[in-house]
Amino acid sequence: MSKISAFLKIDAEHVAGDLQAAGAKLDGAPVETTLDFSAVSRINPKALVAMEELARIADEKNVKIGLRGVNVEIYKVLKLVKLVPRFSFLN
Repeated sequence: MSKISAFLKIDAEHVAGDLQAAGAKLDGAPVETTLDFSAVSRINPKALVAMEELARIADEKNVKIGLRGVNVEIYKVLKLVKLVPRFSFLN
């Protein structure tokens, strides 16, 4: 069985909206989805809520979410709110 994957770029100005859109696309989604955070330097509380929701939806739909280009500050925030184990981090 071949894997199907999707790649979505997250815009620094619309992080929460892009994450909500990614969550909506998980219905009938590929087995793996990669989100590119290379343009994002900070994450706000609204975006954190959207990340939690995305992780919940991905778990329900059995979709793996990979995060690419996450900087150290965002990683630390995700670790503080215990979201790190719910995503894979890619170079």
